[in-house]
Amino acid sequence: MLQRGFVVVGNVPTKDGSFATIQPGSLLFLDRQGHLISPSPYTANLDGPWDLTIADGFNQAKIFVSNVLNGTVTRLDVALTDKTVTVTRSTVIATGYTVEPNAAALVLGPTGLAYDAVNDLLYIASTADNAIFVVPQAGARSTSLARGKIAFRDPHLRGPLALAFAPNGHLLTSNGDAVNPDPAEPSEIVEFTTAGAFVAQFNVDAGQGGAFGLALAKMGDDTTSFAAVDDNTSELMVLKRQ
Repeated sequence: MLQRGFVVVGNVPTKDGSFATIQPGSLLFLDRQGHLISPSPYTANLDGPWDLTIADGFNQAKIFVSNVLNGTVTRLDVALTDKTVTVTRSTVIATGYTVEPNAAALVLGPTGLAYDAVNDLLYIASTADNAIFVVPQAGARSTSLARGKIAFRDPHLRGPLALAFAPNGHLLTSNGDAVNPDPAEPSEIVEFTTAGAFVAQFNVDAGQGGAFGLALAKMGDDTTSFAAVDDNTSELMVLKRQ
C-alpha cells in the first residue's frame, strides 16, 4: 500500500489452476474505495508479477516487482497525487532467476523482495534457486544485472517465498517447502543476517507448505506487529513485540 492510499496488487490468472493455462498477468492499482484506477491493468516489462515491495516517497515511489514467469525483477518509477498514479519509467533491473512449473505451488521463480533504501540494495528470494540474492543500485539502475550476488544460501532454506526486514536489520523469509523439503522442519520462517549468517527459525504450521506471506509494521505504541499467513489453514497470525 502507498502512503497516498493506493493499493498495488499483483495479478497472475490461470484458467484451471494449472501452469498450462497460466497468463502473464498485470499490476492492478486500487483507490481507497477499492476501485480500479489508471494505469490498471499495467503490463510493461511484467510477466507474472508474483510479489512486490515499495520504496514510498509520498509524491513518488519505486515499486519493485518479481516476475515468476520469466525470472526477472522490474522497477517501476511512479509519480503520485491524491487521485492519480503515473508510471514514469519501467526498467528490468535483474534477470536469470530459475523458473519451474510445480504441481503443488503452480510455479517456482523469484518471489519475495526486500529493499534497503539506505544502501540501495534489493534482496530477492528466488524459490527455485533456493537462495537469497542481492542486487546493488536497485533504485537507480538503468540496465539489468544477471541475478546479483548470493546473500544467503543455507540448508535451512526450503524454497523461500516472502521476504522482509526485521526491526533489528535482519531478514525474514518464509519457507514454502517446495524445494529441499524436510518433514521434521515444516513451514518455517527463517531469520538471517544481511552478511549471510543463519540466526533462528520457527514454524507456523505442523505440516509442510504452510509458511507463505509475511509482513512487519511499526505501530504507534512503539511495538512491531508481525503477520504471517498459514497457507494450509488460510489463517493470518499476528504477533506483537515490544
